[in-house]
Amino acid sequence: MRPIDIDALSEAELIELNHKVVARLRFLSQMRSHSAMLDFRVGERVKFHPDGGPELLGTLTRYNKKTVTVVTDAGQHWNVSPGLLTRANPPGTATASSNDSGVARFPDRSVEKLEAPNKAVG
Repeated sequence: MRPIDIDALSEAELIELNHKVVARLRFLSQMRSHSAMLDFRVGERVKFHPDGGPELLGTLTRYNKKTVTVVTDAGQHWNVSPGLLTRANPPGTATASSNDSGVARFPDRSVEKLEAPNKAVG
């Protein structure tokens, strides 16, 4: 990396450089957060420890710009940094109510619609 002689920069140039450095640092932070977000899927069971509180379990319901929204089993909504989350049921661990992916699955209701009795038009 080539050295930058900031002593030769004017005040306006230093302010412009500062804005560019801050913007770049923000971008890198957002990329790290986004990358961590992609480790989890909407509907996945997760756990986290809020500051000074007990471990909470919940379901990831939404991706935000910097955080994800988790709805706890008690119905509370938390915006949590993805770096603070862990899987409640890691993939490969089987429980009676989960599948191997750790992602909530919803029943396919299309079969029920197909099997509904047809009403005669008369």
